[in-house]
Amino acid sequence: MKDTFYQYIQNLQDEITATIEKTDGKAKFREDLWKRKEGGGGRTRIIEKGNVFEKGGVNISAVHGALPKTMQQYFNVEEADFFACGLSLVLHPKNPFVPTVHANWRYFEMYDKNGKIVDSWFGGGQDLTPYYLFEEDATHFHRICKTVCDKHDKSFYEKYKQACDNYFWNAHRDEARGIGGLFFDYCKATEEKQMTDWYAFVTEVGNHFLDAYLPIVEKRKNLPYGEKERNWQEIRRGRYVEFNLVHDKGTLFGLKTNGRIESILMSLPPQVQWVYNFEPEKNSREEALINVLKNPKEWVV
Repeated sequence: MKDTFYQYIQNLQDEITATIEKTDGKAKFREDLWKRKEGGGGRTRIIEKGNVFEKGGVNISAVHGALPKTMQQYFNVEEADFFACGLSLVLHPKNPFVPTVHANWRYFEMYDKNGKIVDSWFGGGQDLTPYYLFEEDATHFHRICKTVCDKHDKSFYEKYKQACDNYFWNAHRDEARGIGGLFFDYCKATEEKQMTDWYAFVTEVGNHFLDAYLPIVEKRKNLPYGEKERNWQEIRRGRYVEFNLVHDKGTLFGLKTNGRIESILMSLPPQVQWVYNFEPEKNSREEALINVLKNPKEWVV
């Protein structure tokens, strides 16, 4: 399974980066191949200063070795070896009317002292972080998510949409990071679902990522904007940074397993503002976004 999934994410990285370059029309991804001294490595691809995308990364990695002490405590296990691979992406558009998007799809195995697999699971998801709310865009993104989920299990969308709203919650701000999407983790073999079933589900989500995001980009990328909209975008980006550095499990896992710091922090936007006690104007488009972030809603039924 690990070889099959790693081959899949290599191909998916190629497809996504080629499509994003075509959409941008100017910038190209820069590639870094890196190795982790404890075992494994990855292929980082970064795009910057484009016509559409100010900064973004589409990264894959496959790392293995002894499970660090901090992660042993996290998983409540004794000494063990692990293998983890995945694709992680974040795209920060230049135009404030185009939302930031994040997605990842990952697979994890844990082994005993004899090298036998004692646990394995899939995880991942995708979520949207707009700076200005277009309800039809949120509905489109969520409709793609629901359609994919319904092909595999009618209960998946509601369950993983709720998990996404719960996970991407900036507790110290009492607001969501964005308008959500899907979040699933610890997808393990059961009597109802085998690992091949989970593989089929996770890869279907990955295969439809561009369908969920690119129509929104095409619709909004040429809308005119000014300094006011740009300032608001940078203030909201600050909340994105706060979530990633304070709450995000993937970031913390990478830091605790001696991951490659440039790849881990590629998710951070290039320009950000923190304005003391900033409050949007009453009845403004900025306030409309905050109202939804504080009270996550249902986008499709």
